[in-house]
Amino acid sequence: MSFFSALSQLFASIILLLSFPALAAPERTVLAFGDSLTAGYRLRADQSFPAQLEASLRGEGRTVRVINAGVSGETTSGGRNRLARTLDGLKQKPDVAILELGANDMLRMFDPRTTRANLDAMLTEFNRRGIPVILAGMFTSTGLGIRYLDAFNDIYPDLAKKHGVTLYPFFLKGVVFNAALLLDDGIHPNREGVALITKNILPTVRKMLDGLPAPKVAPAVTVPAGSTDAPAVRRN
Repeated sequence: MSFFSALSQLFASIILLLSFPALAAPERTVLAFGDSLTAGYRLRADQSFPAQLEASLRGEGRTVRVINAGVSGETTSGGRNRLARTLDGLKQKPDVAILELGANDMLRMFDPRTTRANLDAMLTEFNRRGIPVILAGMFTSTGLGIRYLDAFNDIYPDLAKKHGVTLYPFFLKGVVFNAALLLDDGIHPNREGVALITKNILPTVRKMLDGLPAPKVAPAVTVPAGSTDAPAVRRN
């Protein structure tokens, strides 16, 4: 091989490397679908649950985007009505969804059978689209009566078992009734409250992401020996 032939192949290799930037880890997406607890009621956008969860996951070196699909005041009926439209409007199918709804149903003392039916329908829709779900549970207190308590609190474990989804038993674990972690309305979490929610649910989200099938990576491009032409780059 002559000096000029070797030099030509070296230049071809350099051109090839410049033409194909290093493959970054494919981005995972998590859809946070819920009410004001997800939306970040009276908080800055970067203090909301989706934003803090994304920051925590990225802090672990993960390439993850968490989509904030929370609507303040949302009931399970409202969520059921907008779920398909929300999913259809996304650029790509989420890798994981966190379904956090039911608190407003409970506060308004909606019939638990309605709440159950709505959550059941949403889980069916997620399953139909092949989207793994973390079902964020909610509890009611005895203040609404034992009968209501039993009917409402059984919804989440029952549906998680029925649909084979991951149950996170109580979204507000460690936050509810703790004034230091709540806004002045005594209901919604403040920034610190959201930080604790994020910390508590993080292992569940991490485990879900780690259990996903490996993302598809574009195959490597090879150049025939002696070729001085870099392969054409297809632009979509």
